[in-house]
Amino acid sequence: MPNEDFDYEAQLLACARGERAALRRLYDREARWLMGVALRIVRRREIADEVLHDAFLQIWSKASTYNPSLGSARGWIYSVVRHRALNTIRDSHHEVPASETMMDDIVEDASGPLEILAQHRAASALHHCLNNLDTDKRTCILLAYVDGYTHAQIAAHLQRPLGTVKAWTRRALLLLRECLS
Repeated sequence: MPNEDFDYEAQLLACARGERAALRRLYDREARWLMGVALRIVRRREIADEVLHDAFLQIWSKASTYNPSLGSARGWIYSVVRHRALNTIRDSHHEVPASETMMDDIVEDASGPLEILAQHRAASALHHCLNNLDTDKRTCILLAYVDGYTHAQIAAHLQRPLGTVKAWTRRALLLLRECLS
């Protein structure tokens, strides 16, 4: 989990300048969590490994495109992994069933009790903020960021117009950002 001493934006800027050590620091800091994101979407460890590898190549090559006015550097990194995983699913034209050992793999990667406590605190804060959202906005966020649905899939699932779903998702992200800061 992040702490105030780690500057994600500075690491991305260093990547944009070609500093390989910065990419290594990002990888060391976030790989296990990003693997969880990829696994949740693609549902197979070997595919999630490929997604993570490809995402870090993309982070390296596209770091200069990061725009701080559009969101946090850490959020940008997570969106790269999420989009890479979703593209992998779309490219394969099918979803892969969840592995029974998928969550065991994530738990095995966890660190000591202090990190677990930090994770719990962050999860509690997120849970609190999600509960403050109205049902439609919360559903959009969960379908998009937990289940990996696209806006179009959410619109079909909720039987709502695509523009409405996009607006709800954007507003929900802004409200979550405000609540968590």
